[in-house]
Amino acid sequence: MAGKYQSHKRVLFLCTGNSCRSQMAEALLRKHAADRFLVFSAGLEPLVIHPYTIRVLNELGIDASEQYSKSVTKYLNAPPFDYIITVCDDAKERCPIFPGSGKRNHWTFEDPVRFINSEKQQLAKFREVRDLINVQIQSWLKELASTTIK
Repeated sequence: MAGKYQSHKRVLFLCTGNSCRSQMAEALLRKHAADRFLVFSAGLEPLVIHPYTIRVLNELGIDASEQYSKSVTKYLNAPPFDYIITVCDDAKERCPIFPGSGKRNHWTFEDPVRFINSEKQQLAKFREVRDLINVQIQSWLKELASTTIK
């Protein structure tokens, strides 16, 4: 990486399918801190991005239509990550080792796809999970800022 991206920290969000939570986290961190982070997401068993993921991000003014689901194997030989953040318990338990990578974090979020009910209620669950991820990311960014200032 050359130029302005040399000082950017690399972050990888992992979940099982890379269809909802990790995609939301990728888009939200990019929205809040693209000037400081290179953000990626992947799944242990990648699926197609759920249409509600794109929809609820769009409601916040985030165009995630170019994002796509990726396998974690894509990043096994990538440059080291400064942070690897799992967003589901399955990914935490099955996350591979990334040699040379930095801190591993785990944030548990309910899988909105598993919330099977009416379309209206499932969409509400996607919004709830999106908002929880957004709060977690903003809190994490404040925590990082306070530890680097000291």
